[in-house]
Amino acid sequence: MIPHFKRYHKDDIFSFTHLRKYETKLGETVKCDSSAELEKIVGETTAKYIIFGIPEDIGVKANMGVGGADTAWSSFLEAFLNVQSNDFLSGEDIFIAGHFDFKEAQKLINVNAATDEEKVIAFRSFVRKIDDAVEEMVKLITQNKKIPIIIGGGQNNAYPAIKGAAKGLFKADLLQLAQINCINLDARPGFQATEGRHSGNPFRYADEDGFMNKYCAIGVHENYLPQTVWVDMVNNLFIDFITYEDIFIHEKKNFIQAVAHATGLTEDNYTGIELNLSTIENTLGSDATPCGITPLQARQYMNFVATDSKIAYLHLCEGAARLENGEISSSTGKLISYLVSDFLKAHERMTKN
Repeated sequence: MIPHFKRYHKDDIFSFTHLRKYETKLGETVKCDSSAELEKIVGETTAKYIIFGIPEDIGVKANMGVGGADTAWSSFLEAFLNVQSNDFLSGEDIFIAGHFDFKEAQKLINVNAATDEEKVIAFRSFVRKIDDAVEEMVKLITQNKKIPIIIGGGQNNAYPAIKGAAKGLFKADLLQLAQINCINLDARPGFQATEGRHSGNPFRYADEDGFMNKYCAIGVHENYLPQTVWVDMVNNLFIDFITYEDIFIHEKKNFIQAVAHATGLTEDNYTGIELNLSTIENTLGSDATPCGITPLQARQYMNFVATDSKIAYLHLCEGAARLENGEISSSTGKLISYLVSDFLKAHERMTKN
Protein backbone atom coordinates (compact mmCIF):
# COMPACT_ATOMS: atom_id res chain seq x y z
CA MET A 1 0.00 0.00 0.00
CA ILE A 2 1.30 3.43 -0.97
CA PRO A 3 0.90 5.87 1.96
CA HIS A 4 -1.45 8.86 1.64
CA PHE A 5 -2.80 7.65 -1.71
CA LYS A 6 -6.56 7.77 -2.35
CA ARG A 7 -7.60 5.38 -5.10
CA TYR A 8 -10.53 6.17 -7.37
CA HIS A 9 -13.64 4.17 -8.12
CA LYS A 10 -15.56 4.60 -11.36
CA ASP A 11 -18.11 6.65 -9.40
CA ASP A 12 -15.35 9.17 -8.61
CA ILE A 13 -14.69 9.56 -12.33
CA PHE A 14 -18.38 9.96 -13.16
CA SER A 15 -18.75 12.62 -10.46
CA PHE A 16 -16.59 14.89 -12.68
CA THR A 17 -18.11 13.76 -16.00
CA HIS A 18 -21.05 15.63 -17.53
CA LEU A 19 -22.90 13.08 -19.63
CA ARG A 20 -24.61 14.29 -22.77
CA LYS A 21 -26.73 12.52 -25.34
CA TYR A 22 -24.96 11.71 -28.65
CA GLU A 23 -21.55 12.47 -27.13
CA THR A 24 -18.91 10.30 -25.47
CA LYS A 25 -16.60 11.95 -22.94
CA LEU A 26 -13.19 10.72 -21.78
CA GLY A 27 -14.73 10.15 -18.36
CA GLU A 28 -16.85 7.41 -19.90
CA THR A 29 -13.93 5.63 -21.59
CA VAL A 30 -10.88 6.01 -19.30
CA LYS A 31 -9.92 3.02 -17.19
CA CYS A 32 -10.33 3.06 -13.41
CA ASP A 33 -10.17 -0.01 -11.17
CA SER A 34 -9.90 -0.36 -7.39
CA SER A 35 -11.08 -3.97 -7.15
CA ALA A 36 -7.64 -5.36 -6.31
CA GLU A 37 -4.27 -4.26 -4.95
CA LEU A 38 -2.83 -1.29 -6.82
CA GLU A 39 0.33 -3.22 -7.68
CA LYS A 40 -1.77 -5.91 -9.39
CA ILE A 41 -3.99 -3.42 -11.23
CA VAL A 42 -1.05 -1.38 -12.58
CA GLY A 43 0.72 -4.54 -13.68
CA GLU A 44 -2.28 -5.97 -15.51
CA THR A 45 -3.98 -2.93 -17.06
CA THR A 46 -3.62 -2.53 -20.81
CA ALA A 47 -3.53 1.26 -20.42
CA LYS A 48 -0.20 2.87 -21.37
CA TYR A 49 -0.64 6.02 -19.30
CA ILE A 50 -1.33 6.18 -15.56
CA ILE A 51 -2.55 9.59 -14.42
CA PHE A 52 -2.48 10.60 -10.76
CA GLY A 53 -2.65 13.85 -8.83
CA ILE A 54 -0.55 15.43 -6.08
CA PRO A 55 -2.80 18.21 -4.75
CA GLU A 56 -0.34 19.71 -2.28
CA ASP A 57 1.36 23.05 -1.75
CA ILE A 58 3.63 22.00 1.13
CA GLY A 59 6.71 22.10 -1.12
CA VAL A 60 5.83 25.59 -2.29
CA LYS A 61 5.35 26.82 1.29
CA ALA A 62 8.63 25.15 2.24
CA ASN A 63 10.17 27.50 -0.34
CA MET A 64 8.30 30.43 1.25
CA GLY A 65 5.90 30.72 -1.70
CA VAL A 66 2.16 31.39 -1.89
CA GLY A 67 -0.04 28.34 -1.31
CA GLY A 68 -2.55 27.15 -3.90
CA ALA A 69 -0.85 24.44 -5.95
CA ASP A 70 -3.14 21.95 -4.21
CA THR A 71 -6.14 23.23 -6.21
CA ALA A 72 -5.04 22.32 -9.75
CA TRP A 73 -5.85 18.59 -9.68
CA SER A 74 -9.63 18.72 -9.32
CA SER A 75 -9.78 21.63 -11.77
CA PHE A 76 -7.86 19.49 -14.28
CA LEU A 77 -10.18 16.50 -13.80
CA GLU A 78 -13.25 18.67 -14.34
CA ALA A 79 -11.87 19.73 -17.74
CA PHE A 80 -10.04 16.59 -18.86
CA LEU A 81 -12.80 14.07 -18.16
CA ASN A 82 -15.20 16.13 -20.26
CA VAL A 83 -12.96 16.17 -23.33
CA GLN A 84 -14.63 14.36 -26.24
CA SER A 85 -13.53 10.75 -26.69
CA ASN A 86 -13.03 10.41 -30.44
CA ASP A 87 -10.59 9.33 -33.15
CA PHE A 88 -8.16 12.06 -32.06
CA LEU A 89 -8.05 10.89 -28.43
CA SER A 90 -9.92 8.07 -26.72
CA GLY A 91 -9.67 6.97 -23.11
CA GLU A 92 -8.79 3.35 -23.81
CA ASP A 93 -5.08 3.80 -23.06
CA ILE A 94 -5.62 6.08 -20.04
CA PHE A 95 -5.90 4.91 -16.42
CA ILE A 96 -6.93 7.36 -13.69
CA ALA A 97 -5.41 6.02 -10.48
CA GLY A 98 -6.33 8.64 -7.86
CA HIS A 99 -4.50 11.29 -5.86
CA PHE A 100 -2.29 11.81 -2.83
CA ASP A 101 -3.86 13.43 0.22
CA PHE A 102 -1.53 15.28 2.59
CA LYS A 103 -4.14 17.62 4.11
CA GLU A 104 -3.97 16.18 7.64
CA ALA A 105 -0.21 16.63 7.80
CA GLN A 106 -0.52 20.25 6.69
CA LYS A 107 -3.18 20.91 9.34
CA LEU A 108 -0.92 19.49 12.04
CA ILE A 109 1.98 21.68 10.92
CA ASN A 110 -0.22 24.79 10.93
CA VAL A 111 -1.47 23.98 14.43
CA ASN A 112 1.81 22.94 16.05
CA ALA A 113 4.27 25.38 14.45
CA ALA A 114 4.12 28.68 16.31
CA THR A 115 6.13 30.90 13.94
CA ASP A 116 6.61 31.20 10.18
CA GLU A 117 10.18 29.98 10.57
CA GLU A 118 9.02 26.87 12.43
CA LYS A 119 6.44 26.21 9.71
CA VAL A 120 9.08 26.40 6.98
CA ILE A 121 11.28 23.93 8.88
CA ALA A 122 8.32 21.58 9.41
CA PHE A 123 7.21 21.83 5.78
CA ARG A 124 10.73 21.01 4.55
CA SER A 125 10.84 18.02 6.85
CA PHE A 126 7.49 16.73 5.60
CA VAL A 127 8.48 17.16 1.94
CA ARG A 128 10.78 14.18 2.55
CA LYS A 129 7.70 12.06 3.37
CA ILE A 130 6.02 13.30 0.19
CA ASP A 131 9.19 12.33 -1.69
CA ASP A 132 9.01 8.77 -0.39
CA ALA A 133 5.33 8.30 -1.26
CA VAL A 134 5.56 9.79 -4.76
CA GLU A 135 8.78 7.88 -5.50
CA GLU A 136 7.04 4.61 -4.64
CA MET A 137 4.13 5.40 -6.98
CA VAL A 138 6.33 6.42 -9.91
CA LYS A 139 8.57 3.39 -9.41
CA LEU A 140 5.54 1.06 -9.47
CA ILE A 141 4.26 2.54 -12.71
CA THR A 142 7.58 2.68 -14.57
CA GLN A 143 8.73 -0.80 -13.59
CA ASN A 144 5.54 -2.03 -15.27
CA LYS A 145 6.54 -0.15 -18.44
CA LYS A 146 3.74 2.40 -18.15
CA ILE A 147 4.13 6.18 -18.33
CA PRO A 148 3.19 8.20 -15.22
CA ILE A 149 1.42 11.49 -15.86
CA ILE A 150 1.66 13.56 -12.67
CA ILE A 151 -0.58 16.58 -12.14
CA GLY A 152 -0.55 19.23 -9.45
CA GLY A 153 1.57 20.14 -6.46
CA GLY A 154 4.86 21.99 -6.41
CA GLN A 155 8.00 21.51 -8.48
CA ASN A 156 9.40 19.66 -5.45
CA ASN A 157 7.74 16.52 -6.82
CA ALA A 158 10.18 16.45 -9.74
CA TYR A 159 12.77 14.88 -7.40
CA PRO A 160 10.74 11.78 -6.43
CA ALA A 161 9.51 11.51 -10.04
CA ILE A 162 13.11 11.35 -11.28
CA LYS A 163 14.20 9.01 -8.49
CA GLY A 164 11.19 6.70 -8.81
CA ALA A 165 11.48 6.50 -12.61
CA ALA A 166 15.22 5.79 -12.46
CA LYS A 167 14.69 2.96 -9.98
CA GLY A 168 11.66 1.57 -11.82
CA LEU A 169 13.14 1.62 -15.31
CA PHE A 170 16.56 0.23 -14.41
CA LYS A 171 15.84 -2.01 -11.43
CA ALA A 172 16.62 -5.24 -13.27
CA ASP A 173 19.57 -3.98 -15.29
CA LEU A 174 22.72 -4.42 -13.22
CA LEU A 175 24.86 -2.92 -16.00
CA GLN A 176 22.88 0.34 -16.10
CA LEU A 177 23.09 3.10 -13.51
CA ALA A 178 19.69 4.03 -12.11
CA GLN A 179 19.69 7.45 -13.80
CA ILE A 180 17.44 9.24 -16.24
CA ASN A 181 17.64 12.56 -18.07
CA CYS A 182 15.28 15.49 -17.62
CA ILE A 183 13.91 18.42 -19.66
CA ASN A 184 12.24 21.30 -17.82
CA LEU A 185 10.34 24.22 -19.34
CA ASP A 186 10.55 26.71 -16.50
CA ALA A 187 11.39 30.33 -15.69
CA ARG A 188 13.51 29.06 -12.79
CA PRO A 189 15.85 26.06 -13.04
CA GLY A 190 14.92 24.41 -9.72
CA PHE A 191 18.59 24.18 -8.77
CA GLN A 192 18.73 26.09 -5.50
CA ALA A 193 20.97 24.95 -2.63
CA THR A 194 20.33 21.74 -0.69
CA GLU A 195 19.06 23.64 2.34
CA GLY A 196 16.19 21.23 2.95
CA ARG A 197 13.67 19.89 0.46
CA HIS A 198 11.32 22.35 -1.21
CA SER A 199 9.97 23.40 -4.61
CA GLY A 200 13.11 25.33 -5.53
CA ASN A 201 15.70 22.56 -5.46
CA PRO A 202 14.39 19.22 -6.84
CA PHE A 203 16.91 18.99 -9.69
CA ARG A 204 19.84 19.85 -7.42
CA TYR A 205 18.89 16.95 -5.12
CA ALA A 206 18.30 14.60 -8.07
CA ASP A 207 21.73 15.50 -9.45
CA GLU A 208 23.64 15.27 -6.18
CA ASP A 209 21.91 12.01 -5.19
CA GLY A 210 22.90 10.45 -8.53
CA PHE A 211 19.47 9.80 -10.07
CA MET A 212 19.66 12.43 -12.82
CA ASN A 213 22.27 12.28 -15.55
CA LYS A 214 21.61 15.07 -18.08
CA TYR A 215 19.37 18.05 -17.42
CA CYS A 216 18.27 20.84 -19.74
CA ALA A 217 16.14 23.80 -18.62
CA ILE A 218 14.37 25.89 -21.26
CA GLY A 219 13.18 29.48 -20.84
CA VAL A 220 15.02 30.37 -17.61
CA HIS A 221 14.58 34.08 -16.77
CA GLU A 222 17.89 35.88 -16.23
CA ASN A 223 16.27 38.19 -13.66
CA TYR A 224 15.56 35.27 -11.33
CA LEU A 225 18.77 33.27 -11.74
CA PRO A 226 20.97 33.53 -8.60
CA GLN A 227 24.66 33.96 -9.41
CA THR A 228 25.59 30.89 -7.35
CA VAL A 229 23.10 28.74 -9.26
CA TRP A 230 24.33 30.16 -12.57
CA VAL A 231 27.93 29.28 -11.74
CA ASP A 232 27.08 25.77 -10.53
CA MET A 233 25.05 24.97 -13.65
CA VAL A 234 27.61 26.40 -16.07
CA ASN A 235 30.35 24.31 -14.45
CA ASN A 236 28.36 21.06 -14.61
CA LEU A 237 29.11 19.22 -17.87
CA PHE A 238 25.81 17.34 -17.71
CA ILE A 239 23.61 20.41 -17.34
CA ASP A 240 22.57 22.90 -19.99
CA PHE A 241 20.00 25.68 -20.09
CA ILE A 242 18.68 28.23 -22.53
CA THR A 243 17.42 31.50 -21.12
CA TYR A 244 14.15 33.17 -22.05
CA GLU A 245 16.17 36.19 -23.13
CA ASP A 246 18.36 34.16 -25.50
CA ILE A 247 15.22 32.79 -27.17
CA PHE A 248 12.88 35.78 -27.29
CA ILE A 249 15.04 38.90 -26.77
CA HIS A 250 18.42 38.10 -28.34
CA GLU A 251 16.89 35.52 -30.73
CA LYS A 252 19.89 33.20 -30.67
CA LYS A 253 17.46 30.29 -31.11
CA ASN A 254 13.75 30.29 -31.74
CA PHE A 255 11.52 28.43 -29.32
CA ILE A 256 11.25 25.17 -31.27
CA GLN A 257 15.01 25.15 -31.87
CA ALA A 258 15.51 25.48 -28.10
CA VAL A 259 13.22 22.51 -27.46
CA ALA A 260 14.98 20.51 -30.18
CA HIS A 261 18.31 21.31 -28.54
CA ALA A 262 16.99 19.88 -25.25
CA THR A 263 15.63 16.68 -26.81
CA GLY A 264 18.88 16.20 -28.73
CA LEU A 265 20.94 16.59 -25.58
CA THR A 266 18.87 14.01 -23.68
CA GLU A 267 18.10 11.51 -26.45
CA ASP A 268 20.53 8.87 -25.13
CA ASN A 269 18.29 7.84 -22.21
CA TYR A 270 14.80 7.85 -20.78
CA THR A 271 13.80 11.44 -20.10
CA GLY A 272 11.43 12.97 -17.57
CA ILE A 273 9.37 15.82 -19.02
CA GLU A 274 8.66 18.78 -16.74
CA LEU A 275 6.52 21.87 -17.29
CA ASN A 276 6.15 24.48 -14.57
CA LEU A 277 2.81 26.13 -15.30
CA SER A 278 3.93 29.38 -13.67
CA THR A 279 6.20 29.99 -16.64
CA ILE A 280 3.16 30.39 -18.93
CA GLU A 281 2.04 34.01 -19.24
CA ASN A 282 -0.74 35.03 -16.85
CA THR A 283 -1.31 31.49 -15.56
CA LEU A 284 -2.26 31.41 -11.91
CA GLY A 285 0.45 29.99 -9.65
CA SER A 286 2.68 30.85 -6.72
CA ASP A 287 5.18 32.49 -9.08
CA ALA A 288 2.98 33.80 -11.91
CA THR A 289 4.59 35.94 -14.60
CA PRO A 290 3.22 38.59 -16.99
CA CYS A 291 6.11 37.85 -19.36
CA GLY A 292 6.56 34.18 -20.16
CA ILE A 293 5.86 31.62 -22.83
CA THR A 294 2.39 31.56 -24.38
CA PRO A 295 -0.13 28.72 -23.98
CA LEU A 296 0.41 27.92 -27.67
CA GLN A 297 4.17 27.52 -27.12
CA ALA A 298 3.49 25.29 -24.10
CA ARG A 299 1.30 23.10 -26.31
CA GLN A 300 4.02 23.00 -28.98
CA TYR A 301 6.49 21.94 -26.30
CA MET A 302 4.22 19.07 -25.26
CA ASN A 303 3.80 17.94 -28.85
CA PHE A 304 7.53 18.10 -29.63
CA VAL A 305 8.91 16.35 -26.55
CA ALA A 306 6.28 13.59 -26.77
CA THR A 307 7.45 12.70 -30.27
CA ASP A 308 11.19 13.32 -29.88
CA SER A 309 12.03 11.89 -26.43
CA LYS A 310 12.15 8.48 -24.82
CA ILE A 311 9.57 9.28 -22.15
CA ALA A 312 10.09 8.34 -18.51
CA TYR A 313 7.24 10.45 -17.11
CA LEU A 314 5.31 13.71 -17.57
CA HIS A 315 4.97 16.19 -14.69
CA LEU A 316 2.91 19.40 -14.81
CA CYS A 317 3.19 21.44 -11.63
CA GLU A 318 2.82 24.79 -9.82
CA GLY A 319 -0.50 25.76 -11.44
CA ALA A 320 -3.45 26.79 -9.27
CA ALA A 321 -7.18 27.32 -9.62
CA ARG A 322 -7.15 29.34 -6.38
CA LEU A 323 -4.31 30.90 -4.39
CA GLU A 324 -4.31 31.47 -0.65
CA ASN A 325 -4.16 35.22 -1.27
CA GLY A 326 -7.61 35.03 -2.87
CA GLU A 327 -6.71 35.09 -6.57
CA ILE A 328 -8.86 32.76 -8.67
CA SER A 329 -8.62 31.38 -12.20
CA SER A 330 -11.31 29.39 -13.99
CA SER A 331 -9.00 28.40 -16.87
CA THR A 332 -6.10 26.60 -15.15
CA GLY A 333 -7.70 23.16 -15.32
CA LYS A 334 -8.62 23.56 -18.97
CA LEU A 335 -5.07 24.67 -19.82
CA ILE A 336 -3.61 21.58 -18.11
CA SER A 337 -6.17 19.44 -19.94
CA TYR A 338 -5.04 20.83 -23.31
CA LEU A 339 -1.39 20.16 -22.44
CA VAL A 340 -2.03 16.57 -21.33
CA SER A 341 -4.22 15.93 -24.37
CA ASP A 342 -1.51 17.26 -26.69
CA PHE A 343 1.08 15.03 -25.05
CA LEU A 344 -1.11 11.92 -25.28
CA LYS A 345 -2.07 12.50 -28.91
CA ALA A 346 1.52 13.12 -29.98
CA HIS A 347 2.95 10.16 -28.08
CA GLU A 348 0.24 7.84 -29.43
CA ARG A 349 0.98 8.92 -33.00
CA MET A 350 4.70 8.44 -32.46
CA THR A 351 4.35 4.93 -30.98
CA LYS A 352 1.98 3.78 -33.75
CA ASN A 353 4.20 4.98 -36.61
